[in-house]
Amino acid sequence: MDLNSIVALLAVAIVAGTPLLFAAVGEVMAERSGILNLGVEGMMLVGAVTGFIVTVTTENHWLGILAAAAGGAVLAAIHAFICITLKGNQVVSGLALTIFGTGTASFLGKNYVGLPLTNRFNPIDIPVLGDIPVLGPILFRHDAMVYLSIVLALALWYIMFRTSWGLSIRAVGENPAAADAVGISVSRVRYLAVIVGGMMAGLGGAYLSLAYAPTWQESITAGRGWIAVALVIFALWNPLRAILGSYLFGGVEALTFRIQTAGFQISPFFLSMLPYLFTILVLVIVTIRLRQEAGVPAALGFPYDREER
Repeated sequence: MDLNSIVALLAVAIVAGTPLLFAAVGEVMAERSGILNLGVEGMMLVGAVTGFIVTVTTENHWLGILAAAAGGAVLAAIHAFICITLKGNQVVSGLALTIFGTGTASFLGKNYVGLPLTNRFNPIDIPVLGDIPVLGPILFRHDAMVYLSIVLALALWYIMFRTSWGLSIRAVGENPAAADAVGISVSRVRYLAVIVGGMMAGLGGAYLSLAYAPTWQESITAGRGWIAVALVIFALWNPLRAILGSYLFGGVEALTFRIQTAGFQISPFFLSMLPYLFTILVLVIVTIRLRQEAGVPAALGFPYDREER
């Protein structure tokens, strides 16, 4: 593989990793507050279809982005209500949300299947920076949503680890009783974290239908929501590590396409399995690491009832 092929592969890895980055960073924020959300796949699908429909209708992809974020937020708010207010089982609620989101997306998008998108996000060739050898094509010739995903990931990292609000999120995820005792509203913090996570998942879905593959197809996410959930564990609940992890997973996906086009006699079904096999391998490795390195929020998955404090 020559240098040009490597550069092209790395550039595609960033593009393929962008929807994962949106969803994974949002899930990091939700889980840091103590709420496990397994409905990421459903939220991404709703974000993809609402973003596509609004963009086709208004011919404005930025309005589509806002609609996608709103769609993800609505599903996340349902999950938050069940898990925080009703204190329901977070795993069951998340799985139900994925099923509900998948069905809702299919229903809403049934008249838009296969419809091409004319007003899509196109790559932006940044002057000067885009002309830098090697780094230019890899980093500075992408569409606006790629840069938006990086900016949001960095912003959420800063909020999480450099602000009092981020300290509240982490405190609620580690010890909600102690956070409540010092005056932090556990419910409010968790609601906001989960809803912001849902908005990010919606943006990840919108990237698929508005930029990555500008059309609407049922199950366009192809399991990326589940990979994003696994990516949170890989990143050890850190948005900065999620950036690197997303592009690593995106690189695996890009590599499968490269192998297919290179003419290797390998079953396409096996190649389509590679990202998910890689996910399982990473989970095994990270699980071993977690025994030696703290990472998972202590209160993750447990409802909080202040009367039991």
